[in-house]
This record gives sequence, structure tokens and C-alpha cells, in this order.
Amino acid sequence: MKSFRLLTACALALLSIAASAQEINFGVIATDSASIERERWEPLFRDMEKQTGLTIKSFYAPDYAGVVEAMRFNKVQVAWYGNKAAIDAVDRSGGEVFAQVQKADGSLGYSSLLITQKDSPYNNLSDLLKNSKSINFGIGDPGSTSGFLVPSYYVFAQNKVDARTAFKTIRNASHGANMQAVLARQLDVATNNTEETEKLAASKPELLKEIKIIWKSPLIPNDPLVWRKDLDPAIKAKLKTFLLGYGKSDADKAVLKGIYNYSGFKESTNEQLIPIRQLELFKDRRKVENDEQYSAEEKTKLYAEIDKKLAALNK
Repeated sequence: MKSFRLLTACALALLSIAASAQEINFGVIATDSASIERERWEPLFRDMEKQTGLTIKSFYAPDYAGVVEAMRFNKVQVAWYGNKAAIDAVDRSGGEVFAQVQKADGSLGYSSLLITQKDSPYNNLSDLLKNSKSINFGIGDPGSTSGFLVPSYYVFAQNKVDARTAFKTIRNASHGANMQAVLARQLDVATNNTEETEKLAASKPELLKEIKIIWKSPLIPNDPLVWRKDLDPAIKAKLKTFLLGYGKSDADKAVLKGIYNYSGFKESTNEQLIPIRQLELFKDRRKVENDEQYSAEEKTKLYAEIDKKLAALNK
């Protein structure tokens, strides 16, 4: 009788282990209240359960660190992150990018732009840099990724140009203000992004015809989905098959639209994080440059460390 009880207990324990292996905790950063995020994501998770046979438990955290730490300690196996948080999940929590969201218009991200008038003599980045002393230039607000940070790194830092002194004049303004200033010929060239030009194409296509794009940055990718690298390969296959195939029916489309106006998911890898890593390192370099607590010798050493990492990424 004792041996029977022991066998039964062992069998139940094995069943429990098997059941837990089929349970996935899916992390979501609650950019709104957890209740609102739950309304957005739960329909997707319920469809995920039906089609994969997995048990999906959602985990809503008020900040990125909460989900990154939960993945680190295997409390979360899959998560939706912003790109910056995904870097932390990959570097610190054993994470791996496997997909990214697709917007309703089909886009997988956006790019920073340099724009000028359609009849401008400037046709490319080389023209801009060679003639900078004759150019009235508009750059974005210092807090803008596509208007300031992206061109500051890809256009100026990579070409060893100091934008503050390179041009005839330079001014900071919003995307909309810079667009209007170029159209009004108050600026010769200005930063912008593909989201703004798409809006202009939809609202005032005749004005877009007056604009010429002379430079386009690498893609700043949409948010990634990350799973733990050590997740069971069979479960990975189920999740990927479901997510990459989701969004074809009207019911699926309604669910995705209710999240953040998504249209689906596309396969991706850790490589989508490279532009973000570059920008984060560039931001670190600027912080060192502007921090008076460092001596010239300390700054030189920190610059060398950051530049070494940037060079590795550029390869």
C-alpha cells in the first residue's frame, strides 16, 4: 500500500512538472494602468491559449525594470518590451528577440530624415556637409530621438562634424515647425522623420511634392518580443507559429487594433537592437562630454571605452 501511495505521489509530481512546463508567463509593461493593459492584451492571450494549447498567464508591471527582472529570475518567459528595455533583457536576463510588432500601415519602424526643397541644389549627405557654411539648418528638439539624437549620431558624429558650428545658422524646433520652415524656404535643410512625411502625404499630398529627402537613417525598429533563450524549443515553435500567423482574420485584426493599432508580428532577431545600442552609447558619450566632474584624462579614457564598443557594433 505504501509503495502504491509513493508511486501515485511520484506520478502526480511528474504531471505537475509537465503541466508547469506548458505554462508561460507573458510580461507586459503597463504604460497605462494594469486594467487598461489587460483589456488590450488578454484577448490575444486567450487566442494564444486556444491555438497553442499552452496556458498563458499575464504579468503586468508598471515599469520596464520589473519585467526585465522577472525574466531574469524566470518568473516571466516571454515579454513585450521597448527596444531599450529589450537590450537589458538580452544582456542581463538571458533574453532573445524573436519577433517585432507591425503597425497598422505595415511598417516595422520609422527613420529619421533630412529634407529640403524639391529644387534645392543639395541632393545627398555629401552635398550637405560640403556646403554646410552656406546652409541654414533646422534640427529637432534635444529630447527628440529622430529629430536630434539620430542625426546627431549618424550624420554628424560619424562624419566628425560639430553641428553647432558647421552651419551658417542652426536652430532647434519640432518636426512640424521644421517642415513648415523648409516649405517656406526659411531653412535650407532640416531634420524630420518618415512618420511626419506619411502624415503629410495623407493630409496634404501636394505639399509633400515640394519636399526632397536627401538622407534617410537606418530603421528605428518597432517594439520587439523577447523570450528566454532557454525556453523549451517546442514551446518556442508553438509561440512563433501562432504570433507570425496571427492577424489574418477579421477577429484577429480587431484584437491587434485594440492593443496599439498593430496589424501583426514579424520575425526578428537581436540585430534589430544594434541601432538602439549605437544611440545609447552615443548618448553616454555626450553625457561624459558635458559632465564637468570628469578630468580631461578621465574623459579621454571613457571616450576610448565607448568608441571601442561603437566600433564593434559598426562591424
